[in-house]
Amino acid sequence: MFAETCPQYLFLSYEDYEKPGFEGAKYVMSPPLRPKGNEERLWNGLSTDALQAVSTDHCSFCMKEQKEMGKGDFSKIPNGAPGIENRLMLLHEGGVNRGRITMNRFVELVSTRPAKIFGLYPRKGSVTVGADADLVLWDPKRKWTISAKTHRMKVDYNAYEGTEVTGVPDTVLLRGKVVVRDQKHVGSTTDGAFVRRQAGTARTPEGMGR
Repeated sequence: MFAETCPQYLFLSYEDYEKPGFEGAKYVMSPPLRPKGNEERLWNGLSTDALQAVSTDHCSFCMKEQKEMGKGDFSKIPNGAPGIENRLMLLHEGGVNRGRITMNRFVELVSTRPAKIFGLYPRKGSVTVGADADLVLWDPKRKWTISAKTHRMKVDYNAYEGTEVTGVPDTVLLRGKVVVRDQKHVGSTTDGAFVRRQAGTARTPEGMGR
């Protein structure tokens, strides 16, 4: 059995629901946010391998014309929040920079272990001869302020607005081809390729990838 968490449960809390006006609608999601303090239990799970991956449950519902549908009826608020663009930066800031996980563990959580769970290792999730050259060049010293004004997600708000991080992706290679340079997409919508997973590679941590 494998388990994951998401950045919203590591950085946000029930207090965000109590923001003035209709701001709390930004954080309507499943599972719902928990009281402050629970995030430390999740960080502990990531450091001890009780949790094996960090995903996002990314849902790019805009406030305008979407979340706002629930202004008169809470049940009509679309359930979910955006965050896929900020996942790596947040995990690096809260995990590596704050000493909760090592850089090696960071890479394992976002690359190696997911590839093994999904039966894609070692073609994905490894830097070895014969593997796809899917690489991220990471700048661990570059500072960045997360904001809807600068993000590239097609959504009009950011759940982590104003959060300052140190460490951002600079260049991304897909099978050896540069598709992101200086945080700007320079690839094509046809760059992707279907990869068939291998069954039975994720039974246990020791047996994964065999």
